Amino acid sequence: MKSTNQNTEQLIELCKSGNQSAQLEIYNRYYKAMYNTCLRIVKNNFEAEDIMQDSFLVAFTKLDTLKDLKIFGAWLKRIVINNSIYHYKKNSKYQEVALDDMLYKVEDNSNSINNDYEFTNLKAKQVLKTLKTLKDNYRIALTLNLIEGYDYEEISEIMNISNSNCRTTISRAKENLRKKFETTLEC
Repeated sequence: MKSTNQNTEQLIELCKSGNQSAQLEIYNRYYKAMYNTCLRIVKNNFEAEDIMQDSFLVAFTKLDTLKDLKIFGAWLKRIVINNSIYHYKKNSKYQEVALDDMLYKVEDNSNSINNDYEFTNLKAKQVLKTLKTLKDNYRIALTLNLIEGYDYEEISEIMNISNSNCRTTISRAKENLRKKFETTLEC
């Protein structure tokens, strides 16, 4: 049985019955995006990998609680984000994490990449690197808002803060990011 041509809803139905090839197909479709989401929060490759895999296990065991199969991707992403934040908060109480541990890697295909693409990539890397230097609550709020696309209400719920505090945090985080980014460009 080839599951690669099936839509996600059919695969999820197969996953509910314990079909491992369907679970593998779902994993293959979503793991890169979920890994990147984890990595932006926990800032460690190995931890992100573990959290992502744990999140998939949770999702596969809790599939019966998913009422609308069409929102599987958003539901899985919420599991990943919640697990990542929980793990990050738990670990940050006990150890300090170096901000320079993680740099986003971009393959260097300089022969085939035009100058505009290189410039855009360089700017994106600089912004992501500068984002990592923000206070944790600023970094997480901006990641959820600008990269993951959550609105203020969802972020306030995820971070367990009031809606007005969420707006203030994101506003201050953007301003702080802007200032730090300008400082790095001047150097």
